[in-house]
Amino acid sequence: MQRVTVTLPESLCHELDQHVQTRRYDTRSEAMRDLLRTALRGSEEQATGEAMGVLSYVYDHHTRDLASRLMQHHHDHHALSVSTSHVHLDHDTCLETAILRGPVAALRAYADGVLGQRGVMHGNLFLIPVETHAHLHDHGHGPERHEHLHIKDSF
Repeated sequence: MQRVTVTLPESLCHELDQHVQTRRYDTRSEAMRDLLRTALRGSEEQATGEAMGVLSYVYDHHTRDLASRLMQHHHDHHALSVSTSHVHLDHDTCLETAILRGPVAALRAYADGVLGQRGVMHGNLFLIPVETHAHLHDHGHGPERHEHLHIKDSF
């Protein structure tokens, strides 16, 4: 890791300290790393490579054919899906969360296909940059070659 020195006005430093306390960070550095990651996500439009994605969205399940259109979209892109979760928020609305894995462009296209549907009210795709490494090691049944995901610092 590299050390970076930042000079902050007193009021901003006070806000940072409040953020550290509220979010229960151990240090200012940990808080700053998370804040920077969040700020830099705005530049992900140019991101390439492999990622894990968390797509969450709220929709009105009474919207004509929306549930079946969403289901068809999920099935059409089943290779990207790791897991999905569905929660009934009230009589009319549902919250779904899909854990995805694949090329960034494919995850974005998948999310656009969901979030652009009439009846989807809120939604967000959160991308986590990853890379795959093949490893040969023993998990108790003899050595086997398999893949492990590693989180990258950025895209």
